[in-house]
Amino acid sequence: MAEFSLPANSVVKQGTVFKAEEGVKNIKRFIIYRYDPGSGENPRTDTYEVDMDTCGPMVLDGLLKIKDQMDSSLSLRRSCREGICGSCSMNIDGANTLACTKAISDIKGDVKVYPLPHQPVVKDLVSDLTNFYAQYASVEPWMKTDSATPPDRERLQSKEDREKLDGLYECILCACCSTSCPSYWWNSDRYLGPAALLNAYRWIVDTRDEATGDRLDDLEDPFKLYRCHTIMNCAKVCPKGLNPAKAIAETKKLLVQRKM
Repeated sequence: MAEFSLPANSVVKQGTVFKAEEGVKNIKRFIIYRYDPGSGENPRTDTYEVDMDTCGPMVLDGLLKIKDQMDSSLSLRRSCREGICGSCSMNIDGANTLACTKAISDIKGDVKVYPLPHQPVVKDLVSDLTNFYAQYASVEPWMKTDSATPPDRERLQSKEDREKLDGLYECILCACCSTSCPSYWWNSDRYLGPAALLNAYRWIVDTRDEATGDRLDDLEDPFKLYRCHTIMNCAKVCPKGLNPAKAIAETKKLLVQRKM
């Protein structure tokens, strides 16, 4: 799996080392990427010695302990702490994941924490996902129908049709998959990426949706869909265990089948 990498002209220097209090014996070192674009300074990594006897088990616990007790200037996103919201996605120990579900005990040696790769950095561990969310919106991720809504009930579907959505609707838009994809790194201006394409397929196979043809027409593009080269990084890093590459392959199959 490709690890976090910086542009060739970037310089990441060793920054401040924040020592644990004297007498602390159970120490875990967190090496954290620090960068404030508005400061004019190059990126750096600061090192924090965390007392694990007074820290929760997850990487997010360590980051919040650092921010609360050692360095309040550290910036990161977080919300639910339960692997549901996707806010605390970042690159930990060389792989994209959620800080709230990544156990510190699973990491051998220092805990190395970087923002999601190949995205503009707002500050420290906060990536700018404006383009990511715009691409998600571009697939129109809502039900589209032409027929009249039933006046006295919901739009129903069979149990079998509902099961077609399993492995798709669970996406939490954390961006771990898209930002782990080399094709997305180099073509994110035109390639929609694994997350957006998985969500597009979720509506393509929803039997209640009546815009399947239009959705497929919109994806019939050399870049939007076909920049996927099935590298499979997306499936490896998804914290919900989803397989965007499979959804992309199924979408390609549907485009081929309707031409036959």
